[in-house]
Amino acid sequence: MKSRLSTVLLIAASCALSACASHHRQIPENERPKEWHPSRDLLTKYDANHDGTVTKAELEAGLKAEFAAADTNHNGCLTPDEVAAINEKRIQEQGSTSTPLIDWNQDGCVDFNEYAGTARSLFTEMDRNEDGKLDPKELNPRAASKAKKGAGQDQGQGGRHHRRGGGGGGDQQPDPDGGANPDGSTNPDPDGN
Repeated sequence: MKSRLSTVLLIAASCALSACASHHRQIPENERPKEWHPSRDLLTKYDANHDGTVTKAELEAGLKAEFAAADTNHNGCLTPDEVAAINEKRIQEQGSTSTPLIDWNQDGCVDFNEYAGTARSLFTEMDRNEDGKLDPKELNPRAASKAKKGAGQDQGQGGRHHRRGGGGGGDQQPDPDGGANPDGSTNPDPDGN
């Protein structure tokens, strides 16, 4: 009886440890379920001239047009019924990544600022260089990083340490999430020592 209990406890402990030791990996885009939509999809639809860059002006114009279309009684205030219709449409189109409209100030209506809040916040967060536009690198930094690394390797630069020595970088800013250079490489000693 005691050995059987020990065996059961050993198996349970092994399962628990293996679960703790498993690594969470990010799912590549081509393996993600079709209903998954990256947050950048919320903004790319506002690229009015389809040049691959979303400007703050394009964002605001697109948000105003959407709000005007949703405001069926044209009073600058979305009623609870209008909000419910928009939220239902967002859930159908975007699934679990949809962002619901919320009457944040609890005044019985969703005004334009409440309507535009999520998109504006996301735009500000993604506009790393704060130039008022989201270029393809900001809209999809992983793809831009992969393309840049691949191009560096094709040119015989190895894709990594070609920026050592601190020369000629101009306005390059390190990545605030770990000190990486814009090309994704890290250089703990900017003097090259």
